[in-house]
Amino acid sequence: MATPTSPTPPSSPTPPISPSSPPAPEPGATPPAPPVPLASLLARRDLGLRLLAGSGDVPLHWVHTSEMADPYPYLLGGELLMTAGVQLTDPARYVERVVEAGAAALGFGVTPVYDTVPAELVEACARHGLPLVEVPPRTPFTAVARALWRLMAEARLHELRRVTEAQQSLATAAARPAPVPAVLGALASRLAGRAVLFGADGTESAAAGREVPPEAALALRKLAGVLGPRPGGAPAGREPGPADGAPTRGPASASGDGGGWRLAAYALGGGDGLTLGVATERRDPGDHTIAGVAVVLLSLLTAPHRGADVTVRDGALVRLLLGAAPGEAAAALGPGPWTVVHARGGDGTPFAAASLAASLGTALVDAGAGAGASAGTGASAGTSTAPAPVRLLLPASAPLTVQPGWTLGAAAPAHARDLAAADAEAARALRRAEASRTPLARHRAAGFGGLVDPAEAAAYARTLLAPLAEPLTETLRVWLSLHGSWDRTATALDVHRNTVRQRIARCTALLDRDLDDPDVRMELWFALSSR
Repeated sequence: MATPTSPTPPSSPTPPISPSSPPAPEPGATPPAPPVPLASLLARRDLGLRLLAGSGDVPLHWVHTSEMADPYPYLLGGELLMTAGVQLTDPARYVERVVEAGAAALGFGVTPVYDTVPAELVEACARHGLPLVEVPPRTPFTAVARALWRLMAEARLHELRRVTEAQQSLATAAARPAPVPAVLGALASRLAGRAVLFGADGTESAAAGREVPPEAALALRKLAGVLGPRPGGAPAGREPGPADGAPTRGPASASGDGGGWRLAAYALGGGDGLTLGVATERRDPGDHTIAGVAVVLLSLLTAPHRGADVTVRDGALVRLLLGAAPGEAAAALGPGPWTVVHARGGDGTPFAAASLAASLGTALVDAGAGAGASAGTGASAGTSTAPAPVRLLLPASAPLTVQPGWTLGAAAPAHARDLAAADAEAARALRRAEASRTPLARHRAAGFGGLVDPAEAAAYARTLLAPLAEPLTETLRVWLSLHGSWDRTATALDVHRNTVRQRIARCTALLDRDLDDPDVRMELWFALSSR
């Protein structure tokens, strides 16, 4: 076992136990990887861990090692707290403090301080329901932490693959003749539960998946009512309370439990009061993301006052989502003009990319070649540190606004036959936006000069022309503008032609460049124009 970190000498006073509570964890304080059950860590034979008290079903968010007599102020909650008991004097009080801090489990390393786990510690953990794990002498605490990080990375990769496969399944369902029931069926199948589309009056408009107990069905209907003025729900505009059957609620979603089932409700974005309800027997990592993709698709499919042209357009966008070439969908899209947008940002999840698409009023077309899937995922399961850009297609007349956390590059309006060129323009615009750290950059139709960021061009021009001072700079500009004519330059500057020759010769020496080379002349002209 690893040597305990900096134990307090026995002669040092024991830090007092503070009765105050630690500050509430900030939103987003949990790591991006999904938690790992303690049972998965116990199953690692190479670690030799043994569960002495409590259950192995608790989720672990991280590992923390501490030899403090009271680790309470240093815990965030959800940890596997590791200790060798260097300052363990009152096991009962110690366990109380660990439980109050919200630690998920306690790992106790035997030797060099204790030969066995103290019986009083085992009894206290059993009494409080705190899982207690014995760490053998041959297992360093760092090995336990490393094993947990690896398990979390594997869980994250599994989640990304599961979400990607689910999104492909939902996109395929959205392209079927009866898209709404098909999407509900695909969602219920992927979550191994039931998916219900509630109307504005709270009645079931469509449903698919497993049957749920009556009490769970009623609780799901009440939970959906939290998001709008429906029977059994909180009135619109009021935060739901416990009587509404919704312990938690987001801006457009709510979650709760009923009849032993995990429930969630999502308001669709069509503005007609529709709500998606989901009931599952358990909640796995990625479920919320998968449901979010279904919400975006259902919002598009159920949007009110959908004309025939809009329906045809969405069908073409779905075909693009499934990997069709832009040319194949051009006829269905119509002549346009259209705007191709490349975007990068969000939190790296498909739900973030789908939310961006919904805010712009278009379907999620693609997430770039690096995403590992033809459907847009907004994140890559590979090792690349830069996420692939999300690619979107929307009418040129649509307003283009940026959600916080996203950077957008927009092409010039283009007809359907020119979407390939517009896609390249959007990619360049996105690179320019990222380089200049602006949330939105649009394609500049200004020739080759418009392809370069003005600030970068000016900086390069200052460096290139730094050796020159007036009147050399102005003489060089006029001479280049008059195609190297000595007489016309002399007339324009009102100097003798020999003076022009001397100044240009001086420029050649200071710049150390051949001014008879047309490439050099072109570069200098761009630099003089960008000063």
